Amino acid sequence: AYDIGLGIPAEPLFRSENMKRRDFVAGITATAGVVACSAENEAIQKEKAFKEKYNWNMVTSWPPNLPGLGTGANKLAEDIEKASNGRLKIKVFSGGELVPSLEVFDAVSQGTAQMGHDSSYYHRGKLPAAPYFTTVPFGMNVNETNAWLYFGGGIDLWQELYQPFNLVPFPVGNTGVQMLGWFNKEINSIDDIAGLKIRMPGLGGEIMQRAGAIQVTMAGSEIFTSLQTGVIDAAEWVGPYNDVSLGLHKAARYYYYPGFHEPGPNIECIINKDAWESLPPDLQNIVKIACQSSNLNMTSEYMWGNAIALEQLSNDPNIELKEIPQSVFNGLKFHAENSIKDLVSDDSASLKIQRSIESFMKKSSANQKITELSYLEMRINSER
Repeated sequence: AYDIGLGIPAEPLFRSENMKRRDFVAGITATAGVVACSAENEAIQKEKAFKEKYNWNMVTSWPPNLPGLGTGANKLAEDIEKASNGRLKIKVFSGGELVPSLEVFDAVSQGTAQMGHDSSYYHRGKLPAAPYFTTVPFGMNVNETNAWLYFGGGIDLWQELYQPFNLVPFPVGNTGVQMLGWFNKEINSIDDIAGLKIRMPGLGGEIMQRAGAIQVTMAGSEIFTSLQTGVIDAAEWVGPYNDVSLGLHKAARYYYYPGFHEPGPNIECIINKDAWESLPPDLQNIVKIACQSSNLNMTSEYMWGNAIALEQLSNDPNIELKEIPQSVFNGLKFHAENSIKDLVSDDSASLKIQRSIESFMKKSSANQKITELSYLEMRINSER
């Protein structure tokens, strides 16, 4: 065959087609080899990641084995180890064992420990908006808090707030509406708060201070002795379940309610971001699920434990269970509103979070009024 017009032999058609087929087959073979090699490398990496084991330390703010809080930290560590088949082991340290009780945030941020278990309002000195992720006075209850965190963008705002500190936060429990606390003097008017030395952290403590009290910050393990010896006149801790375990009912006579300062206090797990990112995706997912499981478990435990312990305290002749007078409640709410106004005017992060919470609370309050509140009022009235 000749190329017409040029007079030179043309390459046979069959040869060109054979070469194309050979090139095509060679290309497929090479591609298959690359894919197989890539798949093999991926399988090797997955197997390596699956075999790798991690040993972490968790520092907490709680006394050893404190019901709910301390035992909740222990159970979280146990659940993660079991679910990961021993690939992620976490050693738990009670408050003061590895780092001071109120220095969990710094320890995890700096990598002294990979994980922490405490309350965000302990970090207010570093982050004015931090209390929002425990609770704020006259704020949301436990169900509203969880709804906002999981479905209202709360966790996203929380992670955004902690990101500069190299921390990844998760909710791991809630104690429910707390008691106002233990007092060694009666509170009959707002004037009785003036000069009162009270252990109350977070914004609640600031509100009491605005009302004339002397706010004192201390770890839970120090409360009993301080209350018994008169170093402080009053103290809030959590509620009946934990207060009985610390023996606070033996250090003061008057037990006031309700806890305006902590209507739905969330407990946090914080993880060092570098440590978090070192985990393979499946272990990260195990930790996330374990934290959510812990949230349900701890919240349920407090609902049960508080009911049992309150019955015990109600039958103790040495204790007077007292509702705070409405006039005092109203006075504290006035100071709370001013406190929040000052907070959001000085801190843009607080303003952003406050707006998010307020938007949800307006909707939730309307729903709570005709569901939870209405039902509980009718149920309790029918039991009388």
